[in-house]
Amino acid sequence: MAGKYSKCGQRLTGKVDPAMMKKLEADFYRRKNVLQVAKDLLGKILVTRFEGVLTSGRIVEVEAYNGITDRASHAYGGRRTARNEVMYADGGLAYVYLCYGIHHLFNVVTNIQDTPHAVLIRAAEPVQGIATMLLRTGKQQADHSLTKGPGNVSKSLGIFTHHSRLSLSSSQLYIADDGCRYPAKQIIASPRIGVDYAGEDALLPYRFYIKDSVYVSGKR
Repeated sequence: MAGKYSKCGQRLTGKVDPAMMKKLEADFYRRKNVLQVAKDLLGKILVTRFEGVLTSGRIVEVEAYNGITDRASHAYGGRRTARNEVMYADGGLAYVYLCYGIHHLFNVVTNIQDTPHAVLIRAAEPVQGIATMLLRTGKQQADHSLTKGPGNVSKSLGIFTHHSRLSLSSSQLYIADDGCRYPAKQIIASPRIGVDYAGEDALLPYRFYIKDSVYVSGKR
């Protein structure tokens, strides 16, 4: 297992071997336990290839949203709108929404049809296409803010609301496994960020992140 852990440390180098990367299959996303899916997304590679331009990052922070019973979820109480309708589809699709009219936030739809679970990708460690990420964000150098926070993840990887409903098995946007497995002691659970409106549900430990990653957003 030590060899697998070492893969997770390949940061800012682009040294992910494409031959070792395998797209996650539909069954990965369609499991019932959104918390387990969220934790299992840690270490996976989020890949975009738009207009032939490849960018990718290793997922290091996520938040789970537990559907109609979760006051922090867009689908709480069975709410259905044009924006969140994709949450009610079978898992394995992108759900991208606009936050504060500025930030495009990328979520992974999970579970099966009519069970609106989702996982927000909050942070990633840049892997490939860093020069492109710098152009997209207007940054001069690849500091920790490049993909720190969900808005920066989407901006760096070129993800926008018009990508919502895109299949995560497509060639444009997908999540892959290259064998990275973090030790359990490196995975921290905490309450989610920015969901104070959710009352008691705001205290649920539905945020998971990698302890030592400098790309993690918010409080540790």
